[in-house]
Amino acid sequence: MIRASFPGPDDITRVELSNGIIVLARSNFNSPSVTVSGYIQVGALFDPDGKLGLADFVSASLMRGTEKRGFQEIYEALESVGASLSFNGGTHATSFGGQSLIEDLSLLLELLSDGLRLPVFPETQVERLRAQLLTGLTLRAQDTRDMADLTFDQLVYKDHPYRHPDDGFPETIQAITRQDLADFHKQHYGPRDMVVAVVGAVAPEEAVDKVRTALGDWTNPDQPRPPQLPSVTPLEELVTQRVVIPGKIQADIAMGAVGPARKCEEFFEASLGNSIFGQFGMMGRIGGAVREKAGLAYYAYSQLSAGVGPGPWSVSAGVNPENIEKAIELIRAEIRRFVTELVEEDELTDSKANFIGRLPLAMESNGGVAGALLNLERYDLGLDYYLRYADLVNAVTPEGVLAAASKYLHPDRLAVAAAGP
Repeated sequence: MIRASFPGPDDITRVELSNGIIVLARSNFNSPSVTVSGYIQVGALFDPDGKLGLADFVSASLMRGTEKRGFQEIYEALESVGASLSFNGGTHATSFGGQSLIEDLSLLLELLSDGLRLPVFPETQVERLRAQLLTGLTLRAQDTRDMADLTFDQLVYKDHPYRHPDDGFPETIQAITRQDLADFHKQHYGPRDMVVAVVGAVAPEEAVDKVRTALGDWTNPDQPRPPQLPSVTPLEELVTQRVVIPGKIQADIAMGAVGPARKCEEFFEASLGNSIFGQFGMMGRIGGAVREKAGLAYYAYSQLSAGVGPGPWSVSAGVNPENIEKAIELIRAEIRRFVTELVEEDELTDSKANFIGRLPLAMESNGGVAGALLNLERYDLGLDYYLRYADLVNAVTPEGVLAAASKYLHPDRLAVAAAGP
């Protein structure tokens, strides 16, 4: 791994504008393009219970028309120069991303600024978007994997904001008015703690100046702080729920517990452990035991979704409906082994090599580097994080993996959701 090629303090420019926007910039003159990515601190955590999906609805409306351009004009402006721009709602933040040739960076930032600051939520576009959102929710209700995941979140995050889906429910989307969208935008959208990463064929100082020109005069003195996350109550027993979806021939299982947040000190131990448990090779131990040896699943893997808050550590599997209970018991047996026995040295060595080897691949594109810079800021990792990355990975021991696994997982304290016929 050639550490000198990774972003670090010597080639990352970080500037905080007077209105609170943080700009991260890194040059790459090997191509004539530039990527702009970032996020603002507004997400589904701000949704009122009766109008879940509101923040997501607003983010999806930002390019449907602004005070300066209509829906068609926005996309014609992008397409005429081969550029792209999009917004995506999330739990904690609304993210954005775009790409253009370097000579069109000012246009890209102008369109970004218009979308964030000047959306007008045209009635016709709002209703079209509502129909699309409702169609997506209808499809979700018929998707066994989606419904297993949704039910799992409701079980493992009972009485916690993470139990709610970012895209809401049909009845809450129906309850949202155009005025709700406009009011939510006016109240919550603002520059404080917004982060913009610019990577590509532009000098860092120029990138910062262009962001300042486009967004530096944006203010919202009433912009609220993100709500404090309550603690999650750990499960004390096995909690199960099954969702019946008539007419399906496959069932999906989601099971697990609350895992660490990204900033937890045992993150690398948990992450490497998860690789061994249900990712590496043909989906690790879970894939080997449930799919390859027992033949009980079409797919089986584990995932660790550490983020701003404590994300789930879960196992997903697609099975014949007749094999649901067998698959659940086999997964619990693998969890029991995982939290009571040290992983093998060769398992850990292989996963370490995978983690270290794939990092350069993630940095090959401007978009990959921009995403990496955003993670530095989002999780307060330090500008030298990627230079230290291999050492952090190599420092993980089998004992550390076992300690992390046993802290978060227990075979008799799991949420188990299944959806199928």
